Amino acid sequence: MSYMTRQQGAVLACIASCPGGRATAMELAQRLRQEGQSVGLSTVYRQLEKLVSQGKIHKLLTEEGACYQYCDKTRHTDCFLLQCEGCGTIFHMDCSHLGELYDHLLEGHGFAINPRRTMFYGLCRECREAEK
Repeated sequence: MSYMTRQQGAVLACIASCPGGRATAMELAQRLRQEGQSVGLSTVYRQLEKLVSQGKIHKLLTEEGACYQYCDKTRHTDCFLLQCEGCGTIFHMDCSHLGELYDHLLEGHGFAINPRRTMFYGLCRECREAEK
């Protein structure tokens, strides 16, 4: 278990409190400053990268640029992400059936999937129902 600095804790708490648990580094820096913390953008980026490496957040590369998603490791140890193409919501998913796919890709094709960086795209239940 790695040591969490005060700055890391502040960035993690800030991202967890964002709508949907997701924000850009710029949004996090602005929110932290509004909370009275003196933090620079480079510090936020540095702490975000450490939190990504610790598995506490996901780094998402979107068409608008990078953003970060909080990941509650007590529920999501080897999670992957689902993003709705209708509303843009990102969902965390743990599913043993995907482990079977990952094993097949490794054993049959020599390709190892990184589940923490895997995103599937489609439509959530609400968006599918709205299309009907």
